[in-house]
Amino acid sequence: MAQPLVKKDDDRDDEAEYSPFLGIEKGAVLQEARVFNDPQLDARRCSQVITKLLYLLNQGETFTKRYWIEENGLFDDKGALSPSADEVIIVTSSLMKDMNSKTDMYRANAIRVLCRITDDGTLLTQIERYLKQAIVDDKNPVVASAALVSGIHLLQTNPEIVKRWSNEVQEAVQSRAALVQFHALALLHQIRQNDRLAVSKLVTSLTRGTVRSPLAQCVLIRYTSQVIRESSMNNQTGDRPFYDYLEGCLRHKSEMVIFEAARAITELNGVTSRELTPAITVLQLFLSSSKPVLRFAAVRTLNKVAMTHPMAVTNCNIDMESLISDQNRSIATLAITTLLKTGNESSVDRLMKQITNFMSDIADEFKIVVVDAIRSLCLKFPLKYRSLMNFLSNILREEGGFDYKKAIVDSIVILIRDIPDAKESGLLHLCEFIEDCEFTYLSTQILHFLGNEGPKTSDPSKYIRYIYNRVILENATVRASAVSTLAKFGAMVDSLKPRIFVLLRRCLFDIDDEVRDRATLYLSMLGGDGAIVETDKDVKDFLFGSLDVPLVNLETSLKNYVQEPSEEPFDIDSVPKEVKSQPLVEKKAPGKKPTGLGAAPAAPTSTVDAYEKLISSIPEFSDFGKLFKSSAPVELTEAETEYAVNVVKHIFDGHVVFQYNCTNTIPEQLLENVSVIVDASDAEEFSEVSSKPLRSLPYDSPGQTFVAFEKPDGVPAVGKFSNMLKFVVKEVDPTTGEAEEDGVEDEYQLEDLEVVAADYMVKLGVSNFRNAWESIGPDFERVDEYGLGPRESLAEAVSAVISLLGMQPCEGTEVVPTNSRSHTCLLSGVFMGSAKVLVRLSFGIDGPKEVAMKLSVRSEDESVSDAIHDIVASG
Repeated sequence: MAQPLVKKDDDRDDEAEYSPFLGIEKGAVLQEARVFNDPQLDARRCSQVITKLLYLLNQGETFTKRYWIEENGLFDDKGALSPSADEVIIVTSSLMKDMNSKTDMYRANAIRVLCRITDDGTLLTQIERYLKQAIVDDKNPVVASAALVSGIHLLQTNPEIVKRWSNEVQEAVQSRAALVQFHALALLHQIRQNDRLAVSKLVTSLTRGTVRSPLAQCVLIRYTSQVIRESSMNNQTGDRPFYDYLEGCLRHKSEMVIFEAARAITELNGVTSRELTPAITVLQLFLSSSKPVLRFAAVRTLNKVAMTHPMAVTNCNIDMESLISDQNRSIATLAITTLLKTGNESSVDRLMKQITNFMSDIADEFKIVVVDAIRSLCLKFPLKYRSLMNFLSNILREEGGFDYKKAIVDSIVILIRDIPDAKESGLLHLCEFIEDCEFTYLSTQILHFLGNEGPKTSDPSKYIRYIYNRVILENATVRASAVSTLAKFGAMVDSLKPRIFVLLRRCLFDIDDEVRDRATLYLSMLGGDGAIVETDKDVKDFLFGSLDVPLVNLETSLKNYVQEPSEEPFDIDSVPKEVKSQPLVEKKAPGKKPTGLGAAPAAPTSTVDAYEKLISSIPEFSDFGKLFKSSAPVELTEAETEYAVNVVKHIFDGHVVFQYNCTNTIPEQLLENVSVIVDASDAEEFSEVSSKPLRSLPYDSPGQTFVAFEKPDGVPAVGKFSNMLKFVVKEVDPTTGEAEEDGVEDEYQLEDLEVVAADYMVKLGVSNFRNAWESIGPDFERVDEYGLGPRESLAEAVSAVISLLGMQPCEGTEVVPTNSRSHTCLLSGVFMGSAKVLVRLSFGIDGPKEVAMKLSVRSEDESVSDAIHDIVASG
């Protein structure tokens, strides 16, 4: 019988003496760790040392990798065990012996291991003959496959050797063994992948029926699709080569080949309904397959097709409806979302009944997909908003995580904004949700939205109860948001003001400072405390207007104001409006810290402030006025060149200053009288007025030289400038560090520099684009349509226009959904002259990839709206 445990003395002070790690020191353990380098390893001692090392690591000690490499010799620089030279010879000799074994498995594994461990081209050359023989060994497919797969790996490290095997690999492609043909085709394609003509010839020869392996057939279909994509970019006749081959693969006896061909046809660029029909037919047959993987593959492919060609998938709706009850929830979810994309208005109610029973059985991630599909369906059939909105409100009350609830709330908000008739019912659904909402973020989001939209309804008073309940029952963050929402109702609805004042006065006794401060502020603004009130316009601008400066910049400016006390009040107009701030750094040699002006400023000043101080300190530029914008540094040299130069463009109302940040990366040279000779012959509206050379440029010490140009006041002039770095070079004695007295004049050609329209635009974040758009008004709105020509995708067109204008995308609209055929992008910025400008871009793309764009511009200045259209028209 086991002895009972004996309880030790309760005196805890003596407990440390029982610890086996008492007195362990890092230095002593590191000395003990040398046992790992002994010729004969002692397993017991090694395990003890490892235990001590683990203990020290657990106590927070750190050990550098360099220690293990240099001191112990235990690991190599890749973190692997470092064998001795004798061991390497023994291992490679043994493996080469196994390569000639009569046992196929030994030969195959020896080839695999030897090719994976060798990085010596000499050894590879010695065994090359064996590998070639193995590739064409038709009697032993295991050995041939091992050699081919090894060739695929070796192609990354020794491509020249592997490329000499082309004839053998070509012969292996004709092998009767399925895996050999598959691996041979994969290797042959990788050898030729950089030669488009060779790949095209390979595909042409193999599509004539010489490939028997289903796996090889699948990769051949992929290579064929690649050739079709590349040829369609250069082929304007509309003919599609190899389509007949893909269509023929739909009648193959292997299911994987049939599916691969169907998927390839559906993913063709600009595929027509006629071309899609045979692929959709075979996918429809897969929907009723007994194999779950086939059903999943088919419905997933049809789901993607439904995004671009919903009518082509309509014939499969009956089969997909039967999949709603599929045991595999992934298949059921894809079937539901596909039906929502392809269904007609009459089938909406029936689908909603089926989805209701389905939602409780799937995870949140699948529910989010369904919610997004329902939102799209509601926007497609706005007359069905009642049933769809009721469905969303019902699932909003059910259990679920934050992401799921947020997806539902976002969907309801979008429906309210886009379908006017859905506003009142949607707001009531949201009000009922916040009565029992456990997520603070969602409660504040809904309250903010309720404050913007609630006062515009027919009976705003019915929402007050829900809002004030949040003041009584919620945490401080939600209470503060509810106070702001009450103030918005008071500002917009005069009949509610007395009731709002009563509620706001109650909030003056809240235990949270933020809630009390907001209540006090809003009472003062609305006149609830009997004082002189602000005008209605000022109140509404404060409550509903967007913040014109980024929060990060505002925070930085406030910190600077607090750190440097001033008698002047803080002026929000002094806050930079650039969205992103870049530190003032110049390109430097690798591994060195920047010095002088190249060092990052200690205080968290913004880019504009730092550059403005630098420019104003130079007498030649001090009378140029206020700096409007400084661009991000533009590289004028390639990486790892003798001299590193980048340029920053400083934009003034009537001038442009180029700041060339130079770094000398040659230790044996000192550069003096450094300047940049700028040729502005391709920039007719610019004329050089002054320059400031750099007296001396030692090794790895960044410096600046400046060139200033005059341009017409207030005009966004553009042009191209060529640059030549000119200097006197002096040799430096590496021992004494002293430079020679005599130098030699030299020049260094730099890349060209362009001043573009985007340089005259400062990115400006807008928290609520819709309110900002309405506040500017339609007085200076300009609308026009443009053809952007053929584009690879809608996302490429959106990115190109954003780059052209240099404006800040709002509300995440720069992201284009996959396979989308239309998109709306919202941009904001401040144009030269401090004129705020907002842009609404509506894109559409047709079958031949032709992109059309509708451009709507609103600005505070009529000339700015016209200028934006001129930029797009000329860009």
